[in-house]
Amino acid sequence: MPGTAVPAPVWRRELARFLRERRARVRPPQGEGRRRTPGLRREEVADGARMSVEYYARLEQGRGARPSPRILDGLARALQLDEAERQRLFALAHSVAPVPDRVPSEVRPHVAALLHRLPGTAAFVTSAAYDVVASNAPARALLGLTDERANLARRHFLEGRHWSTASVEFGEVAVARLRAAATRYPADPELAALVQELAQGSTPFRRLWASDPARLPGHRTKQVDHPVLGRLTVDCDVLLVPEDDQQVVMVTAAPGSAEERSLRSLALR
Repeated sequence: MPGTAVPAPVWRRELARFLRERRARVRPPQGEGRRRTPGLRREEVADGARMSVEYYARLEQGRGARPSPRILDGLARALQLDEAERQRLFALAHSVAPVPDRVPSEVRPHVAALLHRLPGTAAFVTSAAYDVVASNAPARALLGLTDERANLARRHFLEGRHWSTASVEFGEVAVARLRAAATRYPADPELAALVQELAQGSTPFRRLWASDPARLPGHRTKQVDHPVLGRLTVDCDVLLVPEDDQQVVMVTAAPGSAEERSLRSLALR
């Protein structure tokens, strides 16, 4: 009939709904005060995705041209999507998600801020390649971190610097994670060079690399041998940052224990 609007294709409607739902879910920056509606504003998403507000608004309304892979990648970052959600975003737009060239190493501001809001907790962020990409003062003192971007797998297998007496378990977990990273980032030259370096310099690494992958635990109790504080029994908990393939490792101790006091003292060193 004349004047009747043509319904938007199904993919446009589903993509629009997906974008609106994910935008409402993201916590806005601190210091913005109370908002009438939850989540980010459209202009904040557009700015984070490096696209125009007008184009983003059309996408949320089920209009506009099909977004390119570059635009979709930007939206995935701005909306803080995990890998499954990123794949869903590309599928809704009838696009194929590109394989990342390199292991993500940039730490999001809210993740970096978390490390410094945990008094008495040694906390650090590792990339998929086991680079320490962010840390707080207690973590640097506990692990003896002096390099700007130390690699825990290299320290473990090549330098013999075991920050935990559970060194065998750490080695198994490190190799399992590196093997998974090599599958996800086959074009990353630094990751390939790291794996080759470890394989050439460490027999235990070669043996573990050829074995069945270990399960990646989310919680572990460890004994840490510190050069000043001695042996500490601590708990290690891992939080995933799936959108960047990173992990936040938090080292804590039982409340009121000598280990807890020792961890707190590390922040003052």
